[in-house]
Amino acid sequence: MGSPSPTAIYPAAAVHTLDPSRPTAEAVAVRDGRFLAVGTVDDLLRIDGATVDGSLERSVLMPGFVEAHSHTMAGGMWLHTYCGRFDRRGPDGHVWPGCTDLEAVIQRLREAEADLSAAGAGPDEPLLAWGLDPIYYPGERLVARHLDLVSTTRPIFVMHASCHLATVNTALMEFDGIGPDTDMEGLPKDGSGWPIGELQEPAAMFLADSAFRKFWERMRAEESLWNFGGKARNTGTTTLTDLGNRSSTDPAEIERFRKAVDHDDFPARLSVFHMPTPGTPEALEEAAAAVVATRAESSDKLRFGHVKLVVDGSIQGFTARLRWPGYLKGGNGIWVVPPEQVADILRPYHRAGLLIHVHCNGDEAVDVYLEAVEDLLTEHPRFDHRHTVQHCQLTSPSQYRRMASLGMCANVFANHTWFWGDQHASETVGPDRAARMNSARTALDLGVPLSMHSDAPVTPLGGLHVAWCAVNRLTPSGTVLGPEERISVAEALHAITMGAAHQLDMEDEVGSISPRKHADLAILEADPFTIDPVELRDIPVRGTMLGGRIFEAG
Repeated sequence: MGSPSPTAIYPAAAVHTLDPSRPTAEAVAVRDGRFLAVGTVDDLLRIDGATVDGSLERSVLMPGFVEAHSHTMAGGMWLHTYCGRFDRRGPDGHVWPGCTDLEAVIQRLREAEADLSAAGAGPDEPLLAWGLDPIYYPGERLVARHLDLVSTTRPIFVMHASCHLATVNTALMEFDGIGPDTDMEGLPKDGSGWPIGELQEPAAMFLADSAFRKFWERMRAEESLWNFGGKARNTGTTTLTDLGNRSSTDPAEIERFRKAVDHDDFPARLSVFHMPTPGTPEALEEAAAAVVATRAESSDKLRFGHVKLVVDGSIQGFTARLRWPGYLKGGNGIWVVPPEQVADILRPYHRAGLLIHVHCNGDEAVDVYLEAVEDLLTEHPRFDHRHTVQHCQLTSPSQYRRMASLGMCANVFANHTWFWGDQHASETVGPDRAARMNSARTALDLGVPLSMHSDAPVTPLGGLHVAWCAVNRLTPSGTVLGPEERISVAEALHAITMGAAHQLDMEDEVGSISPRKHADLAILEADPFTIDPVELRDIPVRGTMLGGRIFEAG
């Protein structure tokens, strides 16, 4: 027999394993990129050939955070101009101040337009920006005529923070032929019949053909993926998702992911979910078979073979589908997929044994997905399918009970309480329903497997902030929104590690510091179990370990 591979022992200030069989330890032992054991340093030194590495002895170690709902475009967005409400740190470390009023948005865009002109960009080169959300600014809603103050000649396309809406200027609408005769759901018009410059949901955004395509083409740049990995390293995240990629079965797209994610220097794992589209039964069967075939392209760092569908829109964008009484000021949202088509679209993917996650912000959308899953399970029973409701913004106790009975999971958008909690109480659904949003406590109490997410780039990537939101439920105004729905620090940390790993069907690989799992760690500079819970999101992240290799935060 040959000699065993080298074993490194990492003592730490504290080790929280998230493994109930041994929840805490003094040190971890790593061999061949996997956890070998946890225990005291003396215990681990009994391992033949083990040596002590003291580089993490002042740090707190946790399993690397698992982000079960994010998008690789979170790295590519920074190739455009940020004009969101809150301060955001880019992948290069630069902090972009939030635009606190409409004038600040317009000024940010004027600066970007001046930069384009100075760089010699022609008049048809669009100004592309992101992060806008008019709901933050009381009074008049930002529309085309406001963007016309930036330029009356250069097309301007500004993606909203939710990525479900965009605002464009008059020059863009003229360039792409968007006018009074354009008949499209999601294209609001003024009293005289002219489009106001807001494009709601993908079908309407496609009208801005040239700018829309350029916006998304940049998301495919190699720099986009590397930016995404850098954000993961800086937030303690070791497993990411690209939750909804229409091109994930394309060999060129697979190779693009391979080139970056499988590179030794890429600091995270990535699970890519295919985004199905409506079609004939034959076309859907063919598409499902193509997704199954991509599983053979997976590696230890890159995973293919799951599915994500979007059913409705954004609550703060007023395009999510809500049960009665709808929005506070009346009306309802937009079906991204007609309800009667949901089961038909998902059927071949369910029958093929694939994991299915579905975007459901509104509670009416949740009803549609639950009906579809019940029909599919009646037709084709499956054990341990883990089909997941994504966002669960307004999911009710009765819906959670039904999810539990169907063997489904919930991935709650906890960050909404901070980023839009005040607006939900005052503008979208009112204080009572807003206090019931993102109801992690109810989900856990009713036995629904729980994870929580950032939906980056909609909100910044970072498990500690997500956990902080669920534990404290604070809004920027200082309100505790729905205190009865708060969960404990331990429950929140479980949701962003083992809970998320379970929903990605990866709990045997990541999510806890347990023997045989990948040696993936979040390396922290304070202990989330001992600090004041209000300070949870402020814990400095030193970096990560991925497969036994340390990546220092940048």
